[in-house]
Amino acid sequence: MPGPTGRRPRLNRDRVLHAAVALADEVGLEALSMRRLAAELDVVPMALYKHVADKEALLDGMVDVVVGEIEPPAPGVEWRDAVRGRVLSARRALLRHPWARRALETRTTRTAAVLDQMDATAAAFLTGGFSAELTHHVMHALGSRMWGFTQELFDDPAAQGPAAPPDPATMRAMAERYPHIAAIALTTTHEDGTVVGRGCDDQAEFEFALDLMLDGFARLHEQGWRPPQPAV
Repeated sequence: MPGPTGRRPRLNRDRVLHAAVALADEVGLEALSMRRLAAELDVVPMALYKHVADKEALLDGMVDVVVGEIEPPAPGVEWRDAVRGRVLSARRALLRHPWARRALETRTTRTAAVLDQMDATAAAFLTGGFSAELTHHVMHALGSRMWGFTQELFDDPAAQGPAAPPDPATMRAMAERYPHIAAIALTTTHEDGTVVGRGCDDQAEFEFALDLMLDGFARLHEQGWRPPQPAV
């Protein structure tokens, strides 16, 4: 669209990527295409290829935009607050851009922005006094949680929006067949539209697991954990 002077804003990589992020926020990742993005920017599709080599490169750049929204911790905070704050900031970024989780899961290239985020997270542990060996293990344990998401036990990817609760007879039959699942289901805080499952508070479950992991990392660090020696 032409600017105030009547001239179309100059096309560059930053503009292409931010437009792609906005379009994915609006229509989802499946509907995003180079042709549709070009129409959104009012350019011919070939113009995009001067700035991104192909659709995969576009997705890499879009992930970088989202990762760039993760807020760094304030200088001087202790390692636990630094890691927790960074992870929860990543989660907020993914909640703003629901398509980004899938994009992150399918990336085969670790861009500089992704590596910077991984390095900064590792640095929080190392500067907190963790050994390199323990940091290696806790980074594995964090896994995708570092990016603000995790594959949950109760995740139901086929669920589309809130559904009507099952009838009482079905609930009784389920409780008889799966009594232990029924027992824990009765403890949940009912909140529709969550990732971990209907009846679960998604944010509370995420923070509970994150804090549990951080507590465990701290305990291992305080105990002077060392990797087990190979058997001779």
